[in-house]
Amino acid sequence: MFKGASSEIQFLVPDEIFPRHRHDFAYAAVVLAGRYLEAGDAGRRWVQSGDVILHREFEAHADTIPRSGATILNLRLEVCPRETGFASVSDVDEIVRCCERDPRMAADMIVLRAARADCQLFDWPDQLAHELRGDGTFSLEEWALCRGLAPSTVSRGFRRAFGVSPKRYRLEVRTQAVLGKLSATRETLARVAADAGFSDQSHMARSVRAVTGRSPRSWRA
Repeated sequence: MFKGASSEIQFLVPDEIFPRHRHDFAYAAVVLAGRYLEAGDAGRRWVQSGDVILHREFEAHADTIPRSGATILNLRLEVCPRETGFASVSDVDEIVRCCERDPRMAADMIVLRAARADCQLFDWPDQLAHELRGDGTFSLEEWALCRGLAPSTVSRGFRRAFGVSPKRYRLEVRTQAVLGKLSATRETLARVAADAGFSDQSHMARSVRAVTGRSPRSWRA
């Protein structure tokens, strides 16, 4: 697992599974060879050579590596890009050569050149995750019943796909939105909480502390 050096080549062992986890720094994972399934706050997608995943601080994800295994180049990002998630680059070899000379320049190159890619909608868990990343204010029970599914089935199936319950996924997506706003605006904490869908400022503060270990005021400072 990437520990946060400026750059690192990582070999993902065939049939390995990394449970849902997060890092306290932003980084880019560039797939050099092989493929694997990433499921996280940006959705699910099979990534392969030429694909890039841009992670912001404390963004959670899980990885499932098939029998082919995979090789990735991890690059720490000094500044987290506004748009994170799945992307691609046209020339992986150029990124690797640049990284050998200057990892920071290679990271900047990725942020500037990466072309955004959508997550993949394999099944209803992906559709639910997509909707939770959007408005997210709907009733999970009603969502399940409208699709002929039992709420317990939705909870189990979603956890199997993303490593966390739908309610927890929605809470962490809202927390990510808060972290972005705290860094980019000077709005009051109460306004930030309301805009992100939290019931009140205290609820937001508890969630931010659970994810980052810091209070919203500390994060903003």
